Amino acid sequence: MGLLGTTTAESYYNQSQNFTGNGTINQFDLTVANFNPLPSAETDFEIYINEVLIKPSNYSYSSPRITFTSTNANASVQSGSNGAPNNGLSVIVRQVAETEQYGNYQFVSIENLINNFFVSYVGEGKIIDRAKKADIAFHAQRAIQEFSYDTFKSSKSQEIEIPPSLTMLLPQDYVNYVKLTWKDNSGMERVLYPIRNTSNPLALLQDSEYNYLFDSNGNIQSSYNSETWNKFKAPSADAAEYTQESSNDIEDLNAQGARYGIAPEFAQSNGSFFIDPLKGTVFFSSNVSGKIVTLKYISDGLGTDAEMIVHKFAEEAMYKYLAHAILSTKIGIPEYIVNRFKKERFAAVRTAKLRLSNLKSEELTQLMRNKSKQIKH
Repeated sequence: MGLLGTTTAESYYNQSQNFTGNGTINQFDLTVANFNPLPSAETDFEIYINEVLIKPSNYSYSSPRITFTSTNANASVQSGSNGAPNNGLSVIVRQVAETEQYGNYQFVSIENLINNFFVSYVGEGKIIDRAKKADIAFHAQRAIQEFSYDTFKSSKSQEIEIPPSLTMLLPQDYVNYVKLTWKDNSGMERVLYPIRNTSNPLALLQDSEYNYLFDSNGNIQSSYNSETWNKFKAPSADAAEYTQESSNDIEDLNAQGARYGIAPEFAQSNGSFFIDPLKGTVFFSSNVSGKIVTLKYISDGLGTDAEMIVHKFAEEAMYKYLAHAILSTKIGIPEYIVNRFKKERFAAVRTAKLRLSNLKSEELTQLMRNKSKQIKH
């Protein structure tokens, strides 16, 4: 069974297969003519609909058949009823080349980690006599969450063009930001700094008598954007005058003491931002409009199965974390055993942090040479 359209092999990919969606059929089969051998798992290929990458959670695979689902379907290219590609859209299934998988050996999947722990730590004559795999899986996911915050190098990124609204939605798995930058013409990243003197507060609606307005259910009414934000995002005359100043003007102002005591975080023209965590939105200053902005952020690590991986430098720390978590929640375990694994977990996590810090003596020496520069006042 296949989607309507032709099936061809794309020469610019290792192996691939093309279809054309009709908005109804949500299943199609991969052929040996295009994939030899056929993919054995979802991680062996990627699916693009109208050049939009489809997440593995939007489809299932049982060789040779791919079945789209309406779960988390991409509404712009998929049907909301069964996830089928919309009528007339191009569907490309391409193999993930081996060269794209290089570097994965440094990681261990959460499935293998759980199996290894079960074999090594659980059973008769071992430290944990019995435990359910469901319990181990729960603590493993909690461990990935905790390690993602300060141990793993779990920084993700997304790049978008800032619209005239000067806003950007935070990713679904966002926990905290690492940094925000915009790209200049040479591809260099210009760092944006947070501004702490403004925000987008909840703007309550009032009548001509300044009384609050309520809806028919008695709930107070509010506006999505506040006047504070509306005024902040409007280009100001002061900012325009500052950007037009020549270097001589700036030197004169410094000599007069006009900029004495300026805060370094505001002594830059790259732009600024603030984050509203309740609305899940980043707000930018007016001079960032139209620029390509990159958000580098910390994820909770609980994405797809392909994302739930553990670096081998932290593998032992994961085992110690799981052992302590399971022993501390079981009844009848001597307290000295729990305390022993608590200490071992702490030591293993500290070792993992040192290994993953990736400090290189040569790079550090070169960087510290900058401290020998003479600072002129």
